[in-house]
Amino acid sequence: MTRLTFGLSTLAVCIATLLSTHAAAQDAPEPAVGTHLTDASGYVSITRIEHGSPQDKGRLLMAFEQDGMDGIPLWESRDGGDHWRFLMNVADQTHSKDKNWQLRWQPHITELQRASGDLPAGALVLSANATGNDAQGRVNEEDLQMYTSTDAGKSWHYRSSIIKGGGRPEDKDNKGVWESNIHVLDDGRMVAYYSTEQHKAEGYNQALAHKVSEDGGKHWGKEVLDVAIPGGVERPGMAIVTRLGDKRYAMTYENIDGPKNGQVFIKFSRDGLDWGDPQRHGEPVMTLSGFWPAACPVVQWFPLGGPEGVIVVSAERGGGGADEGGRSLYWNNASGRGPWWEVRAPVQKRTGNIHAGWTQALLLRDDGRMLHVTTSSSPEAPTSVKHNEILYNSVALNFNRYEAEDAQFTGAVSVPDRKASSFRKARLGAGPEGRLRFVVNSTGGEHALHLRYADLGLAAQPAIVVNGARLANANITKTDDGWLLENISATLLPGFNTIDVDGGAHVVDVDYLQMDGDAATAGKP
Repeated sequence: MTRLTFGLSTLAVCIATLLSTHAAAQDAPEPAVGTHLTDASGYVSITRIEHGSPQDKGRLLMAFEQDGMDGIPLWESRDGGDHWRFLMNVADQTHSKDKNWQLRWQPHITELQRASGDLPAGALVLSANATGNDAQGRVNEEDLQMYTSTDAGKSWHYRSSIIKGGGRPEDKDNKGVWESNIHVLDDGRMVAYYSTEQHKAEGYNQALAHKVSEDGGKHWGKEVLDVAIPGGVERPGMAIVTRLGDKRYAMTYENIDGPKNGQVFIKFSRDGLDWGDPQRHGEPVMTLSGFWPAACPVVQWFPLGGPEGVIVVSAERGGGGADEGGRSLYWNNASGRGPWWEVRAPVQKRTGNIHAGWTQALLLRDDGRMLHVTTSSSPEAPTSVKHNEILYNSVALNFNRYEAEDAQFTGAVSVPDRKASSFRKARLGAGPEGRLRFVVNSTGGEHALHLRYADLGLAAQPAIVVNGARLANANITKTDDGWLLENISATLLPGFNTIDVDGGAHVVDVDYLQMDGDAATAGKP
């Protein structure tokens, strides 16, 4: 997102209940979860040092965007993100005597996993947008700059300008450039992905592009468009690229001013350079129920959740009925095939302004917990971007739990509930008219299934149907917090399986379906 000037009577009862419950939930204040670090507006980026001296290995370095003209702040942690300390502000070295210029926006920090040009493996790269102000203090020039460090972040040196742009961000005819994201290919070539507004005359309001460097970022080749939607309206932006376990590359981006404003799409590439037809969006990141992440996405792959690993996407907000506060992460354990599912984010940020949650950071710790860092609005001044704060938290995420509100609905509806696993549940109608369909990726074999549900005063038990076969002899237990667990084993096929939860004698609320491994050894949730 570029910088703009912030430019069936039973069913009827269920719907009425949903609307009143939703309104009450919207009126309730959002409790924030996370540890306060400092004030910051957005664009959190983290890398872990894997190379270099023993005393530096494992250090975390974090950059983000702050209010003012002091440069890009750099912080470090030596305990996996439990504690942080400020190191320095990395400042614009090409306009050091011009107070109207500074390295200010959209930082991305990464450690090189292999050599590129004369940069060794382990060198650090920080790219960010240096901006120049006019006499009135308004931005009218941009310069996507790259800096490097070969001493574990203790000093930084200007390397190059990837691309320059101009014009005030709020002007419709500006030629702005934004949001660099740098990677090194297997052959050592460096790639810089970014957003560009320099193709309006060709019919592209904003496009995603990349340049390649053969010498480690000293010089850059010609621009190649990766996503460019004709018509002059839609604004694909904020491209982030990650490497998958199967060695492909995945790119997510937001589509501002599209049919579903801010909807997040994902594209795949075998080499990180060819992303297919630039006029094609790719695939939407979406649950079976139609929820989707919106705006400011970040995509990462982690070796969790099965043999294919898990792709995780964060976003500033949600659409299609999803949590508008953007307090969920979206995941897929089938290399991007099939539906997506939600898990509650470790940091529960506050909303209040559009920058809260812009470009979040996730990092898998050695203890298996996921470190999550993002910006949240201030409780004292929630509409003020300059008062946003950094929050961080680390928890273990469960990628074998399928939230009921993400399933395909038949005779069901999503209902807010702070006591539910992800603050929502599915209200499932009684009888054959009610069904939740889960399409899940499995390694095959015997698995333990756990369905968490609650009746609404009249005892009822939903049925579990796996690939068309209704399961019998489920064991029902009660949790300490009042939910019921329907526990049963099932034989699943390798690949995708359809698990239906059919309505019982009366309406029930379903929280999630959890699918563990070997039924003989899997623990209950």
